[in-house]
Amino acid sequence: MRVALFLTCVNDTLYPGTGRAVVKLLAGLGVDVDFPLGQTCCGQPQYNTGYRRGTEPIARRLAEVFRDHDAVVTPSGSCAAMVREMYPRLGERARAEGRGDALATALAPLADKTYELTEFLVDVLGVTDVGAWYPHTVTYHPTCHGLRSLRLGDRPLRLLRAVRGLELVELPGAEECCGFGGTFAVKNPGVSVAMGTDKVRSAEGTGAEVLCAADNSCLLHLGGLLGRQGSRMRPVHIAEILASTREGVRR
Repeated sequence: MRVALFLTCVNDTLYPGTGRAVVKLLAGLGVDVDFPLGQTCCGQPQYNTGYRRGTEPIARRLAEVFRDHDAVVTPSGSCAAMVREMYPRLGERARAEGRGDALATALAPLADKTYELTEFLVDVLGVTDVGAWYPHTVTYHPTCHGLRSLRLGDRPLRLLRAVRGLELVELPGAEECCGFGGTFAVKNPGVSVAMGTDKVRSAEGTGAEVLCAADNSCLLHLGGLLGRQGSRMRPVHIAEILASTREGVRR
């Protein structure tokens, strides 16, 4: 199986360590991971802001970049949801506008083979115990795209529960949005901060050392709030936890 890593813009720019963690994790499970250098944005910011036609060439390019791979893995629930849920809608819209089936035909293969990281581990590789070791108390925030679009369910929790040394504590109000929402945080900063503050308050109330999620966009938002409040809680992507070992655990 030819597997490619779709790192995403946020991770490439701000969290390259998450990408390295994904490669380390998958390599340890016997998966040879390719990283096509031609990959760019999935087009989610443009799509969510209303520039639907402007998103089409971005989507076409991404589909072409990953054309020869059997599976595309991304450590981002929101970008996985964009490809899986919104790319088909781009094709449907083009068809409805009388522009034919070319766009839908180009994008469908990528939508069908794109997996969020925890999905790929549990559903494709059939693994929940990845051999990780992470001696910290962790609480998990399930992001909106992971919950409502991808329906990840308990996959991330099953993976975390199998990590040696990790104590997983339940996050009250876990299914409530953190308030980031991509451009929502830019257009509605007051509401966004209020929602994030509620989420951070709940997370800190667990007494956990680490706030974990499967999407660094949400962790960027929550981490900023934690930092401004002087909190000692650390935001950590689930890939970095699952890639940790006794020889290289993040402390």
